[in-house]
Amino acid sequence: MPEMTPPCREIRRNILEASNLSGHGHIPTSFSIVEMLRAVFETMRHDPSNPEWNERDIFILSKGHAALGYYATLAQYGYIPVKELATFGAFESRLGCHADRLKVPGVEVSTGSLGHGIAVAVGMALAFKIARNNRRVFTIVGDGESNEGSVWESVMVAVNLKLNNLTILFDSNHSQIRSLPIPNPSDRFRAFGCETIEVNGHAMDALMGALAVPCSNVKAIIAKTVKGYGCKTLEKNMFEWHRKSPKFEELPELIKELEEE
Repeated sequence: MPEMTPPCREIRRNILEASNLSGHGHIPTSFSIVEMLRAVFETMRHDPSNPEWNERDIFILSKGHAALGYYATLAQYGYIPVKELATFGAFESRLGCHADRLKVPGVEVSTGSLGHGIAVAVGMALAFKIARNNRRVFTIVGDGESNEGSVWESVMVAVNLKLNNLTILFDSNHSQIRSLPIPNPSDRFRAFGCETIEVNGHAMDALMGALAVPCSNVKAIIAKTVKGYGCKTLEKNMFEWHRKSPKFEELPELIKELEEE
């Protein structure tokens, strides 16, 4: 695995600490997308000081249960204060367990119902095409989420409309091995007509390179990731930790593992 960058390590530490304080959050699935989130935010046009900027690109987290990873990334880029992460999941906090577009700057779509976010992404990409606007849309889809038929219906529509302003990042972290496995996602997206690139989902350079490749149709980046990446305990026990938060006595060891990665 590639060496973890300091910003990605900081995001993961913030995820651990916020989950510890709140008793909420899906840590392993948030960990698996950290590099993807950073690569997208490094690529797309956006302005934290003006989240409603009319020329901004759009990012949608379709696998909405990874909201804590999303918040920690938004904090890294200045959309929300880092200290606000400590309120995650708390009473009257705007940082709910699924992100709310009406409450959190930088959140474009409220997601949580799996298979929903990618459908909205297709609609927004089509709207930009109709308006002859060069804005782009990026969405992260989970492999477990892709057991939903609406994911593939959305892909078919997007390819048929030749939405080359849409990039799908597929988080191939093997979440779905206990349900309906998708062992060959690159072949499947290619069969649906996407221009498909497979990369190590924890390698920033590879992700940035894939995002920069011009395409004439929908781009699908298959990111091969590890659920819980960065903490050996989470990696080895990803199902136990799927919806588990660290106790205060567990937190130092997890942070130590993260620092040693």
